[in-house]
Order: sequence, then C-alpha cells, then structure tokens
Amino acid sequence: MSGSCWRLLAAFSLIFVTLILVSMIATPLLAGQDAAVDRSATLSPTLPPKRSPPTYSAPIVPVRIPLPPNLPRRYPGNPSPGVLRQLVRAAGIIFSGRVTFIGQAASFARPYRAPTAITFQVEHAIRGTSKGKRLTIHEWAGLWTSGERYRVGQHVLLFLYSPSKLGLTSPVAGGMGRFPMDSRGQIVMTAQHLESLAEDPILGGKSVVPYADFAMAVRRSGGERSGGEE
Repeated sequence: MSGSCWRLLAAFSLIFVTLILVSMIATPLLAGQDAAVDRSATLSPTLPPKRSPPTYSAPIVPVRIPLPPNLPRRYPGNPSPGVLRQLVRAAGIIFSGRVTFIGQAASFARPYRAPTAITFQVEHAIRGTSKGKRLTIHEWAGLWTSGERYRVGQHVLLFLYSPSKLGLTSPVAGGMGRFPMDSRGQIVMTAQHLESLAEDPILGGKSVVPYADFAMAVRRSGGERSGGEE
C-alpha cells in the first residue's frame, strides 16, 4: 500500500475517533439540558401571593347616649315623681294631728290579740278625714310590739291605708308613711325620707319642710284639689 493511502486512512481514523469523543462529551450535556427542560416543564408558573390590603381598626370611643325624652325630669311645675306619688296613691287617709289617746280595742275576734287603738286630734286633713275631727285608728298589735309606737301629745303626719274588713290600718310602706312633726308644725324628714325623696322637686334635700310646702307636694302627686280638706 502506498504512502498516500496510509495517510488517507490515518486521517479517516482520526476523524472517526474525534466524532466518538465529541459524541461522548455532548451526550451528558444534552441529557442535563433535557432534564432541566423536563423539570421546568413540570413546574406550573405561579405568581407571588397577593397581599391583602392592611386593615386598620379605629379606637373604641365610649359614646354617651342621651336619655329618652319621656323620662321624668325636674321641672318646677311637674308633679312630684316617684316615692311620694306611690305613697299618695296607696293611702286612703292622709292627715296630720296630735295623739290624744292610746289603748286597746274593746272587742276583737279571737284568737287574735286586740289591736292597738290610737286617737288623734286632726289638725290638717288632706284625704279621708277632716280638720278638727277626733280620729281613732286601729293597728295590728304586732306593729306596736315591733317598735312602731306612738305617745300621747306626739304630732305626726300619716299616710294610712284604707281600713281593712276588720277595721285595721297602718302607715303606707311602714316608716315611709309616717312623718314626725316639730313644735312649729313643720314636717321632719327622717334619714329614710331624705334618701327616698331626694329627687322630689319640692321636698328633695330638705330636712325640715313647712306643712304648706309638704301639702302642695302631696296634692301635686295625687291630684288632690288645691284647697284640700283643711
């Protein structure tokens, strides 16, 4: 074989080896690219999550709600509200007077104890009696033993229940229906009265009340005629 043939054969051999080497190097690179393409293809394109707009909570501020317009208010011409009105409406007899006699009823149904009899000289009358009359009331004996007592010569103003079928009566709401009076004929307010009648437009805040003012408050509360039963 001539020298030119050998050279030609050597060239083809070199080209063949070169192609083999190139293919060996390129194959892993192409495989890596394909794998990367495959991985990127399997991943779905996602956008970053949208953030909700920031929310702001306003500070809590206490609100003063006005009172309804129909609630009682302290106007000079209005009737006396509350407790005094209840006393007046529950009472069948309202008067002031002086205690002249204390004893026991002459007869009473057994086995009950005889009630206490108290006689008053009526000095001022608002309801259920008249001025100048001698009025005798009968109270359940238990009231006397429980401490609700009178003494001869004592001046009081009373809100009394209407007498029962047995002829018994007592001050409305216990001590609330009984007002002491001083030597000048003024109404003396006890601690219980001061607290319960504090909102009354006429009596509120007064420890001593002239009879005329007290009678006015009573009449306004109960709708008594202006002249009363003096």
